[in-house]
Amino acid sequence: MSEAGEAGRPVGGASVGAEQAAFQGLLDRPVPAPDRTEQYGPHPSQLVDIYGADASGPNIALLHGGYWRAAYDRAYLRPFAAALAATGRTVALIEYRRIGDGGGWPRTVEDVDAALDHLGAPPSVLFGHSSGGHLALCAAARRERAAGRVVVLAPVADLARAHELRLSDGAVAELLGGARPGDSLMWEADPMRLLPRVPVEILHGTADGDVPLELSRRYASNWGARLHLLPGAGHFAALTPGTPPYDVLRTILG
Repeated sequence: MSEAGEAGRPVGGASVGAEQAAFQGLLDRPVPAPDRTEQYGPHPSQLVDIYGADASGPNIALLHGGYWRAAYDRAYLRPFAAALAATGRTVALIEYRRIGDGGGWPRTVEDVDAALDHLGAPPSVLFGHSSGGHLALCAAARRERAAGRVVVLAPVADLARAHELRLSDGAVAELLGGARPGDSLMWEADPMRLLPRVPVEILHGTADGDVPLELSRRYASNWGARLHLLPGAGHFAALTPGTPPYDVLRTILG
């Protein structure tokens, strides 16, 4: 386990207001339009934004969070995608059907599969944030080679525990249509039960107010994934260009 980031800041859950402000700050950042947007299916949410277009194809694919709900889309990850592209990477920012927009299990995870198929060769890195981290971990287990490696930030990596904690007012039950721990559907969807087929690295802020660090610790212990702690960082800090946690994440992405 490694530690990196904002040393000296208080450790503990960030307030709801602080996390909301960080999220809004990402939405408010000016960001260039993607080089192109491609549709991988007939639904309006089955889209991929390509930043830093390159004939060789994207080398990083991104999956956003938002507890799988339609109220949250890929918009908050656009500054992150554009910043990565500005360093010479080619980035695919994937949108997918979500709860309230035709999504839920298994349609949401099927969209991730369809988007990765659409992109062609597996990306060098598949990155997921929050519930997008859950989707990336599912892809790491479901697909023979989802990517060269998977990097996740503050993932919902343990569905059974997230359900017990009633994270985001019961989002896991919404995703799974009411399934509970012990149900076969929960086993099928829970990364804690799904052996990853590619290397996995996890980053998690110790002051994350949205997804408890406990979930990443449990997954890392279960499957031997490398866990990087970001001391004092909240849920969105590593996605914000110019912050120390962002620099750590960018370095790990390679």
